[in-house]
Amino acid sequence: MANHASAEKANRQGERHRLHNRYYAKTTRNAIREIRNTTDKDAAEKNAPKVFAMIDKLAKIGVIHKNKAANLKSGIQVYINKL
Repeated sequence: MANHASAEKANRQGERHRLHNRYYAKTTRNAIREIRNTTDKDAAEKNAPKVFAMIDKLAKIGVIHKNKAANLKSGIQVYINKL
């Protein structure tokens, strides 16, 4: 339990940040899932830059590690190239 006003504020901010990060991470995962479930190469290529930007933003703000972001983008590109 927080004993100081600053610690209580940090807890409130942490909860807001957690919910914010969770929303964007889930949205990105859904976008990745949509690309990986599609069989249309044109649609996948069209959506790829938007998804790559979402992944880069997650890495930039620290929700995921930069190497994980690189691995996700690489895997998506490999999948698109195989279509």
